[in-house]
Amino acid sequence: MKSKFYITTSIAYTNSDPHLGFALEITQADVLARYRKTLGEEVFFLTGTDEHGVKIVKSAEQANKNPKEFVDEISGKFQKLAKEINLSNNDFIRTSDQKKHWPTVKKVWLQLEKNNDLYKKKYQGLYCPGCEAFITKKDLVDGKCVNHRREPEVIEEENYFFRLSKYSKQIEKLIKNNAIKIIPPSKKKDVLNFIGQGLEDLSFSRPRIDLQWGIPVPNDNTQTIYVWSDALLNYISALGYDKNSPKYKKFWPADIHCIGKDILKFHAAIFPGMLLALKLPLPKNIFVHGFITVNGQKMSKTLGNVINPFDLIKTYGADSLRYYLLRELPASEDGDFSMEKFTNRHNGDLANGLGNFSARTLSLASKSTFKINSKTLKSNNASINKKIELTRKKVGQKIEQFKFNEALNAIWDLISFGDNYVNKNKIWAIKDEKIKSQKILDLVVILKNTAEMLAPFLPATSEKILKNIKISKNILKTTKGEILFPRI
Repeated sequence: MKSKFYITTSIAYTNSDPHLGFALEITQADVLARYRKTLGEEVFFLTGTDEHGVKIVKSAEQANKNPKEFVDEISGKFQKLAKEINLSNNDFIRTSDQKKHWPTVKKVWLQLEKNNDLYKKKYQGLYCPGCEAFITKKDLVDGKCVNHRREPEVIEEENYFFRLSKYSKQIEKLIKNNAIKIIPPSKKKDVLNFIGQGLEDLSFSRPRIDLQWGIPVPNDNTQTIYVWSDALLNYISALGYDKNSPKYKKFWPADIHCIGKDILKFHAAIFPGMLLALKLPLPKNIFVHGFITVNGQKMSKTLGNVINPFDLIKTYGADSLRYYLLRELPASEDGDFSMEKFTNRHNGDLANGLGNFSARTLSLASKSTFKINSKTLKSNNASINKKIELTRKKVGQKIEQFKFNEALNAIWDLISFGDNYVNKNKIWAIKDEKIKSQKILDLVVILKNTAEMLAPFLPATSEKILKNIKISKNILKTTKGEILFPRI
Protein backbone atom coordinates (compact mmCIF):
# COMPACT_ATOMS: atom_id res chain seq x y z
CA MET A 1 0.00 0.00 0.00
CA LYS A 2 1.33 3.44 -0.97
CA SER A 3 2.00 5.91 1.81
CA LYS A 4 0.03 9.16 1.53
CA PHE A 5 1.28 12.74 1.30
CA TYR A 6 -1.06 15.73 1.66
CA ILE A 7 0.32 19.17 0.86
CA THR A 8 -1.48 22.52 0.71
CA THR A 9 -0.71 26.11 -0.14
CA SER A 10 -2.50 28.96 1.56
CA ILE A 11 -5.62 30.00 -0.31
CA ALA A 12 -5.09 33.26 -2.15
CA TYR A 13 -7.22 36.22 -1.16
CA THR A 14 -9.33 37.35 -4.09
CA ASN A 15 -9.27 41.11 -3.55
CA SER A 16 -6.70 41.53 -6.36
CA ASP A 17 -4.92 39.73 -9.20
CA PRO A 18 -2.25 37.04 -8.63
CA HIS A 19 1.23 38.36 -7.91
CA LEU A 20 4.74 36.93 -7.87
CA GLY A 21 4.63 36.04 -4.17
CA PHE A 22 1.83 33.53 -4.71
CA ALA A 23 3.63 32.15 -7.77
CA LEU A 24 6.58 31.46 -5.44
CA GLU A 25 4.41 29.64 -2.90
CA ILE A 26 2.61 27.38 -5.35
CA THR A 27 5.88 26.57 -7.16
CA GLN A 28 7.60 25.57 -3.91
CA ALA A 29 4.64 23.36 -3.00
CA ASP A 30 4.65 21.86 -6.48
CA VAL A 31 8.30 20.79 -6.13
CA LEU A 32 7.46 18.98 -2.90
CA ALA A 33 4.37 17.34 -4.41
CA ARG A 34 6.15 16.18 -7.57
CA TYR A 35 9.16 14.94 -5.59
CA ARG A 36 6.95 12.84 -3.33
CA LYS A 37 5.33 11.29 -6.38
CA THR A 38 8.78 10.20 -7.60
CA LEU A 39 9.16 8.37 -4.28
CA GLY A 40 6.02 6.39 -5.09
CA GLU A 41 3.78 8.12 -2.56
CA GLU A 42 0.12 8.88 -3.21
CA VAL A 43 -0.01 12.66 -3.26
CA PHE A 44 -2.91 15.04 -2.79
CA PHE A 45 -1.98 18.65 -3.55
CA LEU A 46 -4.45 21.44 -2.77
CA THR A 47 -4.53 25.13 -3.59
CA GLY A 48 -7.40 27.57 -3.98
CA THR A 49 -8.92 30.96 -3.19
CA ASP A 50 -10.28 32.70 -0.09
CA GLU A 51 -13.34 34.66 -1.26
CA HIS A 52 -15.20 36.15 1.71
CA GLY A 53 -14.64 39.27 3.81
CA VAL A 54 -14.95 43.03 3.92
CA LYS A 55 -11.99 43.70 1.60
CA ILE A 56 -13.63 41.59 -1.10
CA VAL A 57 -16.84 43.61 -0.86
CA LYS A 58 -14.94 46.91 -1.06
CA SER A 59 -12.82 45.73 -3.99
CA ALA A 60 -15.94 44.54 -5.82
CA GLU A 61 -17.63 47.91 -5.25
CA GLN A 62 -14.59 49.72 -6.67
CA ALA A 63 -14.79 47.48 -9.75
CA ASN A 64 -18.55 48.15 -10.08
CA LYS A 65 -19.33 44.44 -9.69
CA ASN A 66 -21.24 42.36 -7.20
CA PRO A 67 -19.02 40.18 -4.95
CA LYS A 68 -19.90 36.94 -6.76
CA GLU A 69 -18.97 38.31 -10.20
CA PHE A 70 -15.81 39.81 -8.75
CA VAL A 71 -14.53 36.66 -7.01
CA ASP A 72 -15.40 34.47 -10.01
CA GLU A 73 -13.17 36.65 -12.18
CA ILE A 74 -10.27 36.84 -9.73
CA SER A 75 -10.43 33.17 -8.77
CA GLY A 76 -10.39 32.34 -12.48
CA LYS A 77 -7.08 34.20 -12.78
CA PHE A 78 -5.57 32.17 -9.95
CA GLN A 79 -6.75 28.96 -11.61
CA LYS A 80 -5.19 30.18 -14.85
CA LEU A 81 -1.89 30.87 -13.05
CA ALA A 82 -1.90 27.36 -11.60
CA LYS A 83 -2.33 25.95 -15.10
CA GLU A 84 0.22 28.20 -16.79
CA ILE A 85 2.93 27.65 -14.18
CA ASN A 86 2.34 23.90 -14.68
CA LEU A 87 1.04 23.08 -11.22
CA SER A 88 0.33 19.42 -10.45
CA ASN A 89 -2.47 20.20 -7.97
CA ASN A 90 -5.26 17.67 -7.51
CA ASP A 91 -7.90 20.18 -6.49
CA PHE A 92 -8.67 23.89 -6.36
CA ILE A 93 -10.92 24.88 -3.45
CA ARG A 94 -13.06 28.04 -3.39
CA THR A 95 -14.57 29.26 -0.12
CA SER A 96 -17.61 30.61 -2.02
CA ASP A 97 -18.42 27.03 -3.09
CA GLN A 98 -21.70 26.34 -1.29
CA LYS A 99 -21.69 22.61 -2.08
CA LYS A 100 -18.07 21.77 -1.35
CA HIS A 101 -16.87 24.22 1.34
CA TRP A 102 -19.87 25.61 3.23
CA PRO A 103 -21.13 22.28 4.70
CA THR A 104 -17.78 21.72 6.47
CA VAL A 105 -17.74 25.27 7.88
CA LYS A 106 -21.28 24.88 9.22
CA LYS A 107 -20.54 21.42 10.65
CA VAL A 108 -17.46 22.75 12.46
CA TRP A 109 -19.38 25.75 13.81
CA LEU A 110 -22.13 23.56 15.25
CA GLN A 111 -19.57 21.19 16.78
CA LEU A 112 -17.65 24.06 18.41
CA GLU A 113 -20.95 25.42 19.71
CA LYS A 114 -21.92 21.98 21.09
CA ASN A 115 -18.51 21.74 22.83
CA ASN A 116 -19.08 25.15 24.46
CA ASP A 117 -16.07 26.56 22.56
CA LEU A 118 -18.13 29.47 21.18
CA TYR A 119 -19.85 32.25 23.09
CA LYS A 120 -21.46 35.56 22.16
CA LYS A 121 -20.47 38.87 23.71
CA LYS A 122 -20.24 42.59 23.08
CA TYR A 123 -16.72 43.63 22.37
CA GLN A 124 -14.69 46.74 21.75
CA GLY A 125 -11.33 46.14 20.16
CA LEU A 126 -8.65 47.10 17.67
CA TYR A 127 -9.45 45.94 14.15
CA CYS A 128 -6.99 45.85 11.26
CA PRO A 129 -8.82 45.97 7.89
CA GLY A 130 -5.69 44.65 6.15
CA CYS A 131 -5.54 41.53 8.34
CA GLU A 132 -9.35 41.33 8.47
CA ALA A 133 -8.90 40.50 12.16
CA PHE A 134 -9.09 41.98 15.61
CA ILE A 135 -5.61 42.50 17.01
CA THR A 136 -4.21 43.47 20.42
CA LYS A 137 -1.81 46.19 21.49
CA LYS A 138 0.99 43.62 21.76
CA ASP A 139 0.59 43.02 17.98
CA LEU A 140 1.39 46.68 17.23
CA VAL A 141 4.71 48.38 16.58
CA ASP A 142 4.63 52.15 17.09
CA GLY A 143 0.85 51.86 17.32
CA LYS A 144 0.57 50.28 13.84
CA CYS A 145 -0.09 46.80 12.45
CA VAL A 146 3.27 45.17 11.65
CA ASN A 147 2.08 43.77 8.30
CA HIS A 148 0.08 46.72 6.98
CA ARG A 149 1.86 49.71 8.58
CA ARG A 150 -1.39 51.39 9.56
CA GLU A 151 -3.17 52.17 12.79
CA PRO A 152 -6.06 49.81 13.59
CA GLU A 153 -9.66 50.98 13.87
CA VAL A 154 -11.52 50.85 17.18
CA ILE A 155 -14.67 48.78 16.62
CA GLU A 156 -17.46 47.90 19.04
CA GLU A 157 -19.90 45.13 18.14
CA GLU A 158 -21.48 41.92 19.34
CA ASN A 159 -19.80 38.80 17.94
CA TYR A 160 -19.29 35.11 18.59
CA PHE A 161 -15.92 34.32 20.13
CA PHE A 162 -13.84 31.14 20.01
CA ARG A 163 -12.25 30.06 23.29
CA LEU A 164 -8.73 30.02 21.87
CA SER A 165 -7.24 30.91 25.27
CA LYS A 166 -8.39 27.50 26.53
CA TYR A 167 -5.89 25.81 24.18
CA SER A 168 -2.98 28.26 24.50
CA LYS A 169 -0.70 26.10 26.69
CA GLN A 170 -1.46 22.96 24.70
CA ILE A 171 -0.61 24.63 21.38
CA GLU A 172 2.61 26.06 22.85
CA LYS A 173 3.68 22.59 24.04
CA LEU A 174 2.87 20.98 20.66
CA ILE A 175 5.01 23.51 18.79
CA LYS A 176 7.86 23.32 21.32
CA ASN A 177 7.94 19.53 20.94
CA ASN A 178 7.71 19.71 17.12
CA ALA A 179 4.40 17.82 17.07
CA ILE A 180 3.62 20.68 14.72
CA LYS A 181 7.00 21.39 13.14
CA ILE A 182 7.56 24.93 11.90
CA ILE A 183 10.21 25.50 9.24
CA PRO A 184 12.53 27.43 9.41
CA PRO A 185 13.42 27.39 13.15
CA SER A 186 13.44 31.22 13.27
CA LYS A 187 9.70 31.19 12.53
CA LYS A 188 9.12 28.61 15.26
CA LYS A 189 10.79 31.03 17.66
CA ASP A 190 8.54 33.88 16.46
CA VAL A 191 5.40 31.79 17.00
CA LEU A 192 6.47 30.67 20.48
CA ASN A 193 7.16 34.30 21.44
CA PHE A 194 3.65 35.19 20.26
CA ILE A 195 1.91 32.27 21.99
CA GLY A 196 4.03 32.69 25.12
CA GLN A 197 2.25 35.98 25.84
CA GLY A 198 -0.99 34.02 26.06
CA LEU A 199 -3.54 33.51 23.29
CA GLU A 200 -6.76 35.49 23.67
CA ASP A 201 -10.24 34.42 22.65
CA LEU A 202 -10.92 35.33 19.05
CA SER A 203 -13.85 36.91 17.25
CA PHE A 204 -15.29 34.29 14.89
CA SER A 205 -18.17 36.31 13.44
CA ARG A 206 -19.26 39.80 12.39
CA PRO A 207 -22.73 41.37 12.40
CA ARG A 208 -24.48 40.40 9.17
CA ILE A 209 -25.74 43.96 8.79
CA ASP A 210 -22.08 44.96 8.18
CA LEU A 211 -21.05 41.86 6.21
CA GLN A 212 -23.61 40.15 3.98
CA TRP A 213 -20.95 38.46 1.82
CA GLY A 214 -20.04 35.30 3.70
CA ILE A 215 -21.42 32.16 5.33
CA PRO A 216 -24.32 32.85 7.73
CA VAL A 217 -23.88 31.61 11.30
CA PRO A 218 -26.10 28.50 11.71
CA ASN A 219 -29.25 29.30 13.70
CA ASP A 220 -28.39 33.02 13.93
CA ASN A 221 -29.06 35.01 10.78
CA THR A 222 -27.83 38.24 12.44
CA GLN A 223 -24.20 37.08 12.19
CA THR A 224 -21.76 36.07 9.43
CA ILE A 225 -18.98 33.55 10.02
CA TYR A 226 -15.78 35.52 9.79
CA VAL A 227 -12.73 35.03 7.58
CA TRP A 228 -10.43 32.81 9.65
CA SER A 229 -13.16 30.53 11.00
CA ASP A 230 -14.13 30.04 7.36
CA ALA A 231 -10.91 30.14 5.31
CA LEU A 232 -8.73 27.88 7.47
CA LEU A 233 -11.23 25.05 7.12
CA ASN A 234 -10.56 24.75 3.38
CA TYR A 235 -7.86 22.19 4.16
CA ILE A 236 -10.47 19.74 5.43
CA SER A 237 -13.48 20.85 3.37
CA ALA A 238 -11.64 19.98 0.14
CA LEU A 239 -11.25 16.44 1.43
CA GLY A 240 -14.94 16.11 2.31
CA TYR A 241 -14.76 16.40 6.09
CA ASP A 242 -18.48 17.16 6.30
CA LYS A 243 -19.27 13.67 4.93
CA ASN A 244 -16.32 11.96 6.68
CA SER A 245 -15.36 10.88 3.16
CA PRO A 246 -12.79 8.18 2.32
CA LYS A 247 -10.57 10.95 0.91
CA TYR A 248 -10.65 12.80 4.25
CA LYS A 249 -9.91 9.61 6.20
CA LYS A 250 -7.05 8.80 3.86
CA PHE A 251 -5.24 12.13 3.56
CA TRP A 252 -5.86 14.11 6.74
CA PRO A 253 -3.78 15.36 8.57
CA ALA A 254 -1.81 17.60 6.21
CA ASP A 255 1.84 16.63 5.92
CA ILE A 256 2.86 20.15 4.89
CA HIS A 257 1.13 23.54 4.83
CA CYS A 258 3.09 25.97 2.62
CA ILE A 259 2.34 29.56 3.66
CA GLY A 260 3.71 33.11 3.78
CA LYS A 261 5.09 34.52 7.01
CA ASP A 262 2.29 37.10 7.33
CA ILE A 263 -0.31 34.40 8.06
CA LEU A 264 1.82 32.13 10.24
CA LYS A 265 0.06 32.93 13.52
CA PHE A 266 -3.31 31.96 12.01
CA HIS A 267 -1.95 28.58 10.92
CA ALA A 268 0.21 27.89 13.97
CA ALA A 269 -2.18 29.17 16.67
CA ILE A 270 -5.80 29.59 15.55
CA PHE A 271 -6.08 26.53 13.28
CA PRO A 272 -4.47 24.11 15.79
CA GLY A 273 -6.82 25.54 18.44
CA MET A 274 -9.84 24.75 16.26
CA LEU A 275 -8.55 21.25 15.51
CA LEU A 276 -7.89 20.56 19.21
CA ALA A 277 -11.42 21.72 20.02
CA LEU A 278 -12.75 19.35 17.34
CA LYS A 279 -10.42 16.55 18.54
CA LEU A 280 -8.97 16.21 15.02
CA PRO A 281 -5.38 15.31 14.07
CA LEU A 282 -3.00 18.25 13.67
CA PRO A 283 -0.91 19.17 10.59
CA LYS A 284 2.61 17.79 10.77
CA ASN A 285 4.66 20.61 9.19
CA ILE A 286 4.20 24.29 8.42
CA PHE A 287 6.72 25.58 5.89
CA VAL A 288 7.01 29.37 5.85
CA HIS A 289 8.43 31.35 2.92
CA GLY A 290 9.46 35.00 2.92
CA PHE A 291 8.37 37.98 0.83
CA ILE A 292 9.62 39.05 -2.59
CA THR A 293 10.97 42.56 -2.96
CA VAL A 294 11.50 44.22 -6.36
CA ASN A 295 14.86 45.92 -6.80
CA GLY A 296 15.09 46.08 -3.01
CA GLN A 297 11.62 47.60 -2.50
CA LYS A 298 8.42 45.97 -1.28
CA MET A 299 5.99 45.17 -4.09
CA SER A 300 3.31 47.86 -4.12
CA LYS A 301 0.67 49.10 -6.54
CA THR A 302 1.47 52.63 -5.38
CA LEU A 303 5.10 52.26 -6.38
CA GLY A 304 4.03 50.61 -9.62
CA ASN A 305 6.50 47.75 -9.17
CA VAL A 306 4.11 44.79 -8.92
CA ILE A 307 5.44 41.98 -11.12
CA ASN A 308 2.81 40.16 -13.17
CA PRO A 309 3.73 36.44 -13.34
CA PHE A 310 1.63 35.99 -16.50
CA ASP A 311 3.83 38.44 -18.40
CA LEU A 312 7.00 36.56 -17.44
CA ILE A 313 5.50 33.19 -18.35
CA LYS A 314 4.26 34.48 -21.70
CA THR A 315 7.65 35.95 -22.64
CA TYR A 316 10.13 33.52 -21.12
CA GLY A 317 8.18 30.35 -20.31
CA ALA A 318 6.93 28.79 -17.09
CA ASP A 319 10.13 26.88 -16.37
CA SER A 320 12.25 30.00 -16.61
CA LEU A 321 10.08 31.67 -13.97
CA ARG A 322 10.00 28.53 -11.82
CA TYR A 323 13.78 28.33 -12.00
CA TYR A 324 14.30 31.92 -10.90
CA LEU A 325 11.88 31.60 -7.99
CA LEU A 326 13.49 28.38 -6.80
CA ARG A 327 17.17 29.14 -7.47
CA GLU A 328 17.60 32.87 -6.91
CA LEU A 329 15.37 33.24 -3.84
CA PRO A 330 16.26 31.55 -0.52
CA ALA A 331 13.30 29.26 0.18
CA SER A 332 12.42 30.47 3.67
CA GLU A 333 13.76 34.05 3.66
CA ASP A 334 12.90 37.27 1.86
CA GLY A 335 14.34 37.52 -1.66
CA ASP A 336 14.64 40.11 -4.39
CA PHE A 337 13.43 40.14 -7.97
CA SER A 338 14.96 42.23 -10.72
CA MET A 339 14.81 41.82 -14.47
CA GLU A 340 18.61 41.98 -14.58
CA LYS A 341 18.92 39.00 -12.23
CA PHE A 342 16.13 37.18 -14.06
CA THR A 343 17.88 37.69 -17.42
CA ASN A 344 21.22 36.56 -16.00
CA ARG A 345 19.71 33.36 -14.61
CA HIS A 346 17.82 32.66 -17.84
CA ASN A 347 20.77 33.27 -20.15
CA GLY A 348 23.53 31.97 -17.90
CA ASP A 349 22.06 28.93 -16.14
CA LEU A 350 19.31 27.89 -18.53
CA ALA A 351 20.34 28.88 -22.06
CA ASN A 352 24.13 28.57 -21.71
CA GLY A 353 24.10 25.93 -18.97
CA LEU A 354 21.37 23.33 -19.21
CA GLY A 355 20.26 24.23 -22.73
CA ASN A 356 23.77 24.14 -24.17
CA PHE A 357 24.72 20.88 -22.44
CA SER A 358 21.52 19.22 -23.62
CA ALA A 359 22.01 20.44 -27.21
CA ARG A 360 25.69 19.33 -27.34
CA THR A 361 24.91 15.90 -25.93
CA LEU A 362 21.89 15.18 -28.12
CA SER A 363 23.64 16.53 -31.22
CA LEU A 364 26.59 14.17 -30.72
CA ALA A 365 24.39 11.22 -29.76
CA SER A 366 21.80 11.60 -32.51
CA LYS A 367 24.34 10.50 -35.13
CA SER A 368 24.55 7.00 -33.63
CA THR A 369 22.52 4.24 -32.02
CA PHE A 370 23.83 2.45 -28.95
CA LYS A 371 23.47 -1.11 -27.73
CA ILE A 372 23.04 -1.22 -23.98
CA ASN A 373 22.87 -4.11 -21.53
CA SER A 374 19.74 -3.22 -19.58
CA LYS A 375 16.81 -0.82 -19.29
CA THR A 376 18.74 1.10 -16.64
CA LEU A 377 21.06 3.45 -18.49
CA LYS A 378 24.44 3.43 -16.75
CA SER A 379 27.98 4.37 -17.65
CA ASN A 380 30.94 1.97 -17.70
CA ASN A 381 32.83 4.76 -15.96
CA ALA A 382 32.51 4.23 -12.19
CA SER A 383 33.39 7.84 -11.36
CA ILE A 384 30.47 9.10 -13.49
CA ASN A 385 28.03 6.71 -11.82
CA LYS A 386 29.35 7.76 -8.41
CA LYS A 387 28.95 11.46 -9.26
CA ILE A 388 25.35 10.87 -10.35
CA GLU A 389 24.55 8.78 -7.27
CA LEU A 390 25.94 11.45 -4.92
CA THR A 391 24.05 14.19 -6.77
CA ARG A 392 20.76 12.30 -6.54
CA LYS A 393 21.30 11.77 -2.82
CA LYS A 394 22.12 15.43 -2.22
CA VAL A 395 19.15 16.69 -4.26
CA GLY A 396 16.79 14.47 -2.26
CA GLN A 397 18.25 15.65 1.04
CA LYS A 398 18.01 19.32 0.09
CA ILE A 399 14.38 18.98 -1.05
CA GLU A 400 13.53 17.27 2.25
CA GLN A 401 15.18 20.23 4.03
CA PHE A 402 13.18 22.74 1.91
CA LYS A 403 16.45 24.09 0.45
CA PHE A 404 15.36 24.21 -3.17
CA ASN A 405 18.11 26.58 -4.27
CA GLU A 406 20.78 24.21 -2.89
CA ALA A 407 19.14 21.23 -4.60
CA LEU A 408 19.29 23.07 -7.93
CA ASN A 409 22.87 24.08 -7.21
CA ALA A 410 23.76 20.37 -6.91
CA ILE A 411 22.07 19.61 -10.26
CA TRP A 412 23.92 22.46 -11.97
CA ASP A 413 27.16 21.12 -10.53
CA LEU A 414 26.41 17.88 -12.40
CA ILE A 415 25.72 19.86 -15.60
CA SER A 416 29.13 21.58 -15.20
CA PHE A 417 30.67 18.14 -14.66
CA GLY A 418 29.12 17.02 -17.97
CA ASP A 419 30.35 20.12 -19.82
CA ASN A 420 33.85 19.63 -18.47
CA TYR A 421 33.72 15.97 -19.54
CA VAL A 422 33.00 17.05 -23.15
CA ASN A 423 35.77 19.66 -23.19
CA LYS A 424 38.39 17.60 -21.36
CA ASN A 425 37.93 14.59 -23.64
CA LYS A 426 37.39 16.67 -26.84
CA ILE A 427 34.77 14.10 -27.75
CA TRP A 428 33.95 15.68 -31.12
CA ALA A 429 37.56 15.07 -32.24
CA ILE A 430 37.98 11.42 -31.13
CA LYS A 431 38.82 9.20 -34.14
CA ASP A 432 38.31 5.79 -32.53
CA GLU A 433 34.58 5.20 -33.00
CA LYS A 434 34.31 2.71 -30.13
CA ILE A 435 35.92 5.08 -27.62
CA LYS A 436 33.95 8.03 -29.00
CA SER A 437 30.70 6.08 -28.76
CA GLN A 438 31.38 5.21 -25.12
CA LYS A 439 32.17 8.84 -24.24
CA ILE A 440 28.97 10.03 -25.92
CA LEU A 441 27.00 7.37 -24.06
CA ASP A 442 28.48 8.73 -20.81
CA LEU A 443 27.11 12.16 -21.70
CA VAL A 444 23.65 10.74 -22.41
CA VAL A 445 23.72 9.02 -19.01
CA ILE A 446 24.56 12.36 -17.32
CA LEU A 447 21.88 14.22 -19.29
CA LYS A 448 19.16 11.63 -18.64
CA ASN A 449 19.83 11.66 -14.90
CA THR A 450 19.95 15.45 -14.89
CA ALA A 451 16.54 15.59 -16.59
CA GLU A 452 15.06 13.10 -14.11
CA MET A 453 16.31 15.11 -11.13
CA LEU A 454 14.94 18.31 -12.68
CA ALA A 455 11.42 16.88 -13.02
CA PRO A 456 10.03 18.37 -9.75
CA PHE A 457 11.58 21.78 -10.52
CA LEU A 458 11.28 22.22 -14.30
CA PRO A 459 8.71 19.60 -15.34
CA ALA A 460 8.20 20.74 -18.94
CA THR A 461 11.94 20.98 -19.63
CA SER A 462 12.57 17.58 -18.04
CA GLU A 463 9.88 16.05 -20.24
CA LYS A 464 11.33 17.66 -23.40
CA ILE A 465 14.80 16.25 -22.71
CA LEU A 466 13.60 12.74 -21.81
CA LYS A 467 11.40 12.65 -24.92
CA ASN A 468 14.64 12.78 -26.96
CA ILE A 469 16.20 9.79 -25.19
CA LYS A 470 14.47 6.51 -26.10
CA ILE A 471 15.42 2.98 -25.08
CA SER A 472 13.78 0.05 -26.86
CA LYS A 473 14.92 -3.58 -26.83
CA ASN A 474 18.36 -2.67 -25.49
CA ILE A 475 18.83 -0.05 -28.20
CA LEU A 476 19.29 3.62 -27.25
CA LYS A 477 18.28 6.23 -29.78
CA THR A 478 18.39 9.98 -29.35
CA THR A 479 17.05 12.92 -31.31
CA LYS A 480 18.31 16.50 -31.31
CA GLY A 481 15.14 18.11 -30.03
CA GLU A 482 14.27 21.81 -29.81
CA ILE A 483 16.19 24.72 -28.28
CA LEU A 484 15.16 24.60 -24.63
CA PHE A 485 15.77 28.21 -23.65
CA PRO A 486 16.22 30.83 -26.36
CA ARG A 487 18.47 33.60 -25.05
CA ILE A 488 16.88 36.85 -23.87
